[in-house]
Amino acid sequence: MIRKVILSSGNKHKITEIKDIFKNMPFEVISKNDIGYEDFDVEEDGSTMEENAFKKAEALHGLVKGIVIADDTGLFVDALNGDPGVYSARYAGEPVSYEDNNKLLLKNLKDVSAEKRTAHFKTVIAVVFEDGSRMTAEGTVSGKIAFEERGENGFGYDPLFIVDDTGKTFAEMTEEEKNKISHRARALMNLRKKLEETGENISNQR
Repeated sequence: MIRKVILSSGNKHKITEIKDIFKNMPFEVISKNDIGYEDFDVEEDGSTMEENAFKKAEALHGLVKGIVIADDTGLFVDALNGDPGVYSARYAGEPVSYEDNNKLLLKNLKDVSAEKRTAHFKTVIAVVFEDGSRMTAEGTVSGKIAFEERGENGFGYDPLFIVDDTGKTFAEMTEEEKNKISHRARALMNLRKKLEETGENISNQR
């Protein structure tokens, strides 16, 4: 029996990315919006990304039937002592736009040379199964912060993050290119590997 996996997210870019990565796996992926929880929201006030991911997953798990997946992603810039980190989504305050966050990041790095603009993206995925058991997986990708926004695709910090060994920002890549190497893709691949190693199969999880 194919199981439903419910994403605790209303971010259309993130939903598209996750659905694309999961498209060949034996279960149906839906978002919280697909089942009438458009207004469901959780304050991400945890001190770590894992805390935030599980907070979102467990809150929705209490309302629905199925397996719930939530994720939290942060951009860690070495020259800023790891900032914006766990505060990446609200770096410039709240309410905030992607543009606000990007402008503040560029401002805070204006005197930092190219070789010192190293950074990495990290995604933590939290899974809560029907029986309440939990699992996490994470993925990272290294790169540098550009001096200006480049590219039209993606979302968030994608126009500023130049992926190592590519010379491109995520926003300069096609969706297919990004989904092969992104932090979220790597976290999802690691999740699949963990499921296989533990003998779990998300399509027949009790």
